[in-house]
Amino acid sequence: MFRRIPWVVAVLLGLVCAGPKRDLRPGMTDQDLFWGADQYDFSIVLPASGMECFWHFAHQGEQFYLTFMVQWVTGVGHDRHLSVTVNTPSSLLVSSVDDATGQINFKTEETGFYQMCFNNFHNRFGTMQVFLNFGVYYEGAKDTASQKEEERKMKEQAGKDLNNTLTTIEETSHRVVRHVFHMFRYYNFGLMRKSADYYLLLSNSQYVMYWSAAQSLVIVVAGYLQLHFLKRLFNSKPSAEAEKPCC
Repeated sequence: MFRRIPWVVAVLLGLVCAGPKRDLRPGMTDQDLFWGADQYDFSIVLPASGMECFWHFAHQGEQFYLTFMVQWVTGVGHDRHLSVTVNTPSSLLVSSVDDATGQINFKTEETGFYQMCFNNFHNRFGTMQVFLNFGVYYEGAKDTASQKEEERKMKEQAGKDLNNTLTTIEETSHRVVRHVFHMFRYYNFGLMRKSADYYLLLSNSQYVMYWSAAQSLVIVVAGYLQLHFLKRLFNSKPSAEAEKPCC
């Protein structure tokens, strides 16, 4: 009876403690953790002195990239600078940028969730909208030995059959896909710059319209007051002799 007690306790502890850890970051919602896709682009609005953080999953050896641009800023004494930091899954700082636009690219050394934080501490009374484009891409998922073996087989097959162009077509297609992917990144950056210029033009037009209306109102009020004072200068009271009746 007593010999079975440690065995039963060990089985119960194994059932409780066994199994993979599914919740890697407790307390975080699915909107803050990005699992599925390799590329995201969207806009966020940061309040005054506010900060937003996002986590994106990446495997070791992948290329991580982040592009951001401040589209518009509102408030008194606003500043277009944005403080951006990227941390590894072990909470080590990878890169930091403090500017209105910026790009961060690096090769991941760890597998896990990489943290991206966007801080609007430069504006204590201003809100800003930021466009984000981030993700990961991986060029070559095989180790060096298998890659060399595959290259050797490809060379042997190319030597046996020179008319076989499938290998060339495959390499060309991969190269085209990679170039198209990078072109899409540059296109997103150009779109962010265009949208930022549009919001700046819209803000300047509103600024000019408000100031023009204010100056027009000042001119009208000044003209009215000037006319009023001029009329008072020529407004004289009749004398006592003029008030007497004439025979």
